[in-house]
Amino acid sequence: MKISYNEFHVSKKVRDLCRFNETLFASAGNVIFSDMYQVRAFVEKLNAFFDKRVEHEKRVSAGELNAMGLIDEIFHYVCMIYRRDADAESFSTILAKLDDEFGSSRIDDLLLSFIAEFPPAAVRHGTVSAEDYLSETAFDDGVNRERTNREQTFEELILLHLANENPAFKKFSILFDDAKLARNVLYAKSWEIIKSRFALLPPFGPFGHDLISMLKEPVVYSPESLKGQLDYIRLYWAAMLGDRIKRLLAGIDTIQEEEKAAWQDGGEIEAVPYSYENLAKEYERFSADSAWMPCVVLIAKMVLVWLDQLSKKYSRAITRLDEIPDEELDMLRDEGFTGLWLIGLWERSYASKRIKQINGNADAAASAYSLYDYEIAHDIGGWDALVNLRTRLWQRGIRLASDMVPNHTGMDSKWVIEKPDLFVQRKDCPFPQYTFNGENLSRDGRVGIYLEDHYYTKTDCAVIFKRVDNRTGDVRYIYHGNDGTGMPWNDTAQIDFLNPAAREAVMQEIVNVAKNFPIIRFDAAMVLAKKHIRRLWYPEPGHGGDIATRSENAISAEEFDKAIPNEFWREVVDRIAAEVPDTLLLAEAFWMMEGYFVRTLGMHRVYNSAFMNMLKKEENQKYRDTIKNTLRFDPQVLKRFVNFVNNPDEETAVAQFGKGDKYFGVCTLMVTMPGLPMFGHGQIEGFEEKYGMEYTRAYRNENPDEGFVARHRRDIFPLMKKRRLFADVENFLFYDLWNEGSVDENVFAYSNCADRECSIVVYNNKYEHTAGWIKESVPYAIKTGSGENDKMFVTRTIAEGLCLSDAGDTYCIFREQRSGLYYIRKNDDIRENGLFVSLNGFESQVYTDIRQVADTDTYKYSTLCQTLAGRGAEDLETLWEEIEYWELYKALETFAILLISKAEEMLHPADRTQLKKKALTDEVKESALAFYATAQRFADGCGYKIAPPEKQFRQFNKMFSAVISSAADTVLRNPSAEENKKLLKSKSGGDFIAFAASIEKSLPILLICLASIEELAACGCAKRFNFARKFAEYIRRTGCANAPDQYQLMRVFALAPLAKKTVLLNNMKKAAYEFAALFVQSEDALLLSGNNFFDGIQWFNKELSDSSLTYFAAVATLYAPEEKKDFVRALYFLLNDAKIKASFKSELFIKQFAPNKGSKALPPVGKREASKITTAGLSGKKHKELTMATTTVKKPAAKKPAAKKTTAKKPVASKTTAKKPTAKTAAKKNVAKKTTAKKPAAKTAAKKPAVKKPAAKKVAAKKPVAKKTTAKKTTVKK
Repeated sequence: MKISYNEFHVSKKVRDLCRFNETLFASAGNVIFSDMYQVRAFVEKLNAFFDKRVEHEKRVSAGELNAMGLIDEIFHYVCMIYRRDADAESFSTILAKLDDEFGSSRIDDLLLSFIAEFPPAAVRHGTVSAEDYLSETAFDDGVNRERTNREQTFEELILLHLANENPAFKKFSILFDDAKLARNVLYAKSWEIIKSRFALLPPFGPFGHDLISMLKEPVVYSPESLKGQLDYIRLYWAAMLGDRIKRLLAGIDTIQEEEKAAWQDGGEIEAVPYSYENLAKEYERFSADSAWMPCVVLIAKMVLVWLDQLSKKYSRAITRLDEIPDEELDMLRDEGFTGLWLIGLWERSYASKRIKQINGNADAAASAYSLYDYEIAHDIGGWDALVNLRTRLWQRGIRLASDMVPNHTGMDSKWVIEKPDLFVQRKDCPFPQYTFNGENLSRDGRVGIYLEDHYYTKTDCAVIFKRVDNRTGDVRYIYHGNDGTGMPWNDTAQIDFLNPAAREAVMQEIVNVAKNFPIIRFDAAMVLAKKHIRRLWYPEPGHGGDIATRSENAISAEEFDKAIPNEFWREVVDRIAAEVPDTLLLAEAFWMMEGYFVRTLGMHRVYNSAFMNMLKKEENQKYRDTIKNTLRFDPQVLKRFVNFVNNPDEETAVAQFGKGDKYFGVCTLMVTMPGLPMFGHGQIEGFEEKYGMEYTRAYRNENPDEGFVARHRRDIFPLMKKRRLFADVENFLFYDLWNEGSVDENVFAYSNCADRECSIVVYNNKYEHTAGWIKESVPYAIKTGSGENDKMFVTRTIAEGLCLSDAGDTYCIFREQRSGLYYIRKNDDIRENGLFVSLNGFESQVYTDIRQVADTDTYKYSTLCQTLAGRGAEDLETLWEEIEYWELYKALETFAILLISKAEEMLHPADRTQLKKKALTDEVKESALAFYATAQRFADGCGYKIAPPEKQFRQFNKMFSAVISSAADTVLRNPSAEENKKLLKSKSGGDFIAFAASIEKSLPILLICLASIEELAACGCAKRFNFARKFAEYIRRTGCANAPDQYQLMRVFALAPLAKKTVLLNNMKKAAYEFAALFVQSEDALLLSGNNFFDGIQWFNKELSDSSLTYFAAVATLYAPEEKKDFVRALYFLLNDAKIKASFKSELFIKQFAPNKGSKALPPVGKREASKITTAGLSGKKHKELTMATTTVKKPAAKKPAAKKTTAKKPVASKTTAKKPTAKTAAKKNVAKKTTAKKPAAKTAAKKPAVKKPAAKKVAAKKPVAKKTTAKKTTVKK
């Protein structure tokens, strides 16, 4: 017997117009079924009909039609349940009532009119006439009885009424328009009787309504939304529907797929602060770092683009990895990078390249993320070239990083050709409009690969491509890779991670990559978390919709967990740890999964996109909340973030942050926050072009912005080289900036410590100026047990963060990196009030070199703190010298400036004849004697015994005359090289000085300065009082030609004592040995010869040593009586020859003159403990310094002079001038005009030191009484 079934009716007129004769939806008994392919085919034809009539606004979607058909068939199903459970004769009874009311023949005419408009399949196909169909019976499987087709058609008529009354169906009214039926008056009259009669029958459903009212419930709940009506049915009719609910959920999923419009741009998603409520339920299994991992600073390079740029830079073809110049690798090392991520190493897909060429980019390569196989690309040199580059990078302390693309392969990859079962696929084409008539994209004759045709015309972006086995004829439709947020990745093939063989194959590839790269970046890692594999490819019924057609593959939670019981990434991490340990695994993961990837799945590092997105938009409170939430959950998560300001998928750093203070402020955060800093290709150079993954070259001819690069070199690279100081979270504290009772959410302020070295970073990510106090950190979690909730929340003060001593009269000194200024604060002040900072818009400040000192018996630090009053100084020691030696410097200034300016005139031809030496010395005599008298008092106070002022003046007069007599002629004549040879051979002392002045143009002024303080230089007072700095300042002020700098003066003053001693010796070898010892073994060795260690050998610098030897010989000639001048000249030649013979090796140089053959060079100069360094005050006593660490002064590396000559870099001298006899104004020029933060006046301040004129033994200052304070205890909040 025939089975009675109901069919979703489409009007005959529409079927004829669209030439469509198939069944879309039907129900029979307990079964509801639909043919989605036929639904899509019908929608395609219907939309074509609308397009032909230029009625594009009437276009419909398959998902909407599917939903409407499901609602109709569910209504039929409910009617069947009503007949079965409530009233089996309900429909036949009401139909009989209509026959009685209007006559059966008239009702038959109405039903025949319905069949004519909406013919069932049997009538539509011509197997039976409408009249015969109406007279037949069929078995009603749901209620287990026979039923006439007349009653079944009557049920269809009722549902047609409901469909036309449903506002959400209005868009499809062309399919079931009842306007023609409504011409029959019985159509409306019968409907009123139907409703009234059902109202008298037994109620039904969850709310006890009559059947018609119950069928209207979804419409009342959501009148305009098909999805809303299906949601109502799911919520309230689920018990009634039973297993049929799966079909309904599939309908909801289909609508969601279309609403997602996956082939359209997903748009920008609003960033929200990270929260960890869900993560608290997950287990904790962080992966431990190797020692090198926290210090990684990574830079990305697009391989093909970089090689092209290097070719242009070096004017030669550079196309292979082994051709990358060493200079580039040296530059990366010197900048502070320890990791190089090369994008595009692997063999790429031919199909990807060909698709781009077909679409108009003739010189495009394949995407770097559409891979053929995990072999190093042949066109960049293959494995041999990679090994070469990797080795050279390793020699420079740089590790090589590579991408691994686990989610997909290229659509023509080796796996697609040879292992197609590893991919997500289907046997049928899901959309009738898809066609595959384009070019075969496979170069392997075994298989054909075809991209869907509409991609080429940009009219669609299919979720699948076609694979044809040319040997067997097998056809498969393989899905493209997809993350559900935008368009499918049309040149890729999606690996099926529910397939255990696929998971194992990917894992083996990851292990192979790890064996060759110590750092691996996993592309789009988040899509392989179980929740996203499920969301994208195997959704739970009712939860699909992210990728078109995948709702058809919905499976239950039990089935899914059975197929993939464990997280893929957890298995990868454990396997790498076992097989290839010491590999840093870095995950590109978003979607609020950052914490899960490092804490539970065990990745070493994870992308932190909030850093870039929030700071770019200046959503500062959001990012501060992200940091605070992370610290409250687990600070270890913060340590594992990868922070960046651009990556290959984003706009360039310049486009997002510009080139000004905002960029450098955010970049400062990037390199000083815990985590891994990552720089993009072209970021440092300021390039504006965004490089596509298919680029073989840069299309814009950009040159590096030298000013931009220089600011990186000044502000950023030094911080990168101190990465260990910033990388960890054990001592990381994050602060609020308080301003008049409220927190400034635009300011990022934090401190950190490592190896007892501390830092403070503050940055204002807003245009407006701000100022305030930082004192107490935000709460952070400390574990108290092994349980997930076993933790407490702790806050600490900045004083505790900097490990400040609570001893009285202790001070904290720190240096601000950007300005170079030093600041001093009293520990008690920081402990009680915090630290005051003032920031301009987008200004960043980094405080390092933080140390603590105890005040001295001269009240040095209390005086400095009071003098600066919160301001910064270029050099605190210089400032103290200005205060301590103010009277001495003032006397020197009066004498020296007059002397230098007049001597300069005598050394130049214009006025040389008009000024005589005696006239000059008479002119400066008064100021000279005043200076010598003052100097004598200060020297006596320091324990030095020097000659009386008159005797000093006579010695000055003698030396000054000798210099003028010898050097002035040289300056006037500017002798040729031949004349210089004659001067050098001459036995006249004056000729030697003339020779020296001809090659060292600043020598005359140097010797005049020495002559003015000869006695003080010879006994060491010049060094003690730092006269070199003051003379350099005075020389600059006079505008002297050939002006020497401070370090030339320091060398001459340092050489003077030995030169004076040398002329008293008669033993040439002993004199040479003493010079050599001073030259390469003394504390002045670095100053005099550039003495340094390189590659285990102690070297001295050629240029610097040549200059110092000339200075020495010239000074010794001045000191020498006539009979010893030949001795000095001979010593000069001996030492010069010895330098050359030693090949600039310090040990070989001194060994030539050593008293015995076993003499060797001393340990490296400058290697001293910080606790032993003294800053001598006027009293000559050492001060107590609270060192935070034992500091080793590193020696500058120098290459062998034989290979490359080096010149010592001279530090810039501080510019300071004393004006008035007060502590504040004496230091005025040493204090920066633009102050970082003017701290409010301290409650207790040291009084100004009063300098005693008669005797300068001490600077008397009343020592302030320190308040007794107790360090604030750590606050524990629960």
